[in-house]
Amino acid sequence: METVYIDKHITLVQECRQGNRKAQFEIYKLYAKAMYNVALRIVNFDDEAEDVLQEAFLDAFTRIESFRGDTTFGLWLKQIVINKSINYLRKRKVEFVSLEAVDVAEQMDMEEEDLEWKVEEVRAAIAELPDRYRVVLSLYLFEGYDHEEIAHILKIAESTSRTQYMRAKMKLNGLLVKRGV
Repeated sequence: METVYIDKHITLVQECRQGNRKAQFEIYKLYAKAMYNVALRIVNFDDEAEDVLQEAFLDAFTRIESFRGDTTFGLWLKQIVINKSINYLRKRKVEFVSLEAVDVAEQMDMEEEDLEWKVEEVRAAIAELPDRYRVVLSLYLFEGYDHEEIAHILKIAESTSRTQYMRAKMKLNGLLVKRGV
C-alpha cells in the first residue's frame, strides 16, 4: 500500500509551474512564516534566516518543475529551507565534530512533564547554544527528524548526532538552571 499525500495547495503549485506571479506570492504568504521559523531555529540570526528564506523560495520557484508531488509542497519546501540553513552554517565554518571516540556519561532521567518552562526563556536559552548543538536539537525536537536523518543531512555519524543532541539537552538544562527556570 502506497502512502498518498493530499496537498491542498496543488492548484497554486500548478499555477506556479506556469509562471504565475500571483500564485507564487500566494504560496509565499502561505509558507513564509513557518519556513522563516525553521531557518531561524537553525541559523539563529534574523538576517540570515531572512536570507535563507528568500534563497529557498527563489530556489523552489526556479526548480518547481522538479517537484514530483511525492510529498506535500510544504514538506518539499521545508527540506530546501533546512538545506539552505545548514549551508549558511557551513559558510560560518561550523564544524560538526565526530565524537565516536569520546566517552560520554549516561544521560540522567528527568520527568519532562514536571518541568514547566516559560517559552521565551527556553527560546533565549536555545539561542545561546553553540550552533552544532542548536541545529541537532532543532532538527530532532522541532522538525521531527530522527538521528539517522540528521546524520545524513549534516554529513555526520549517527552516534555524533545522538551525542550532540544529548549534550545540547544537558547544556540547555544548565542554562535554564542558571536562569532559575
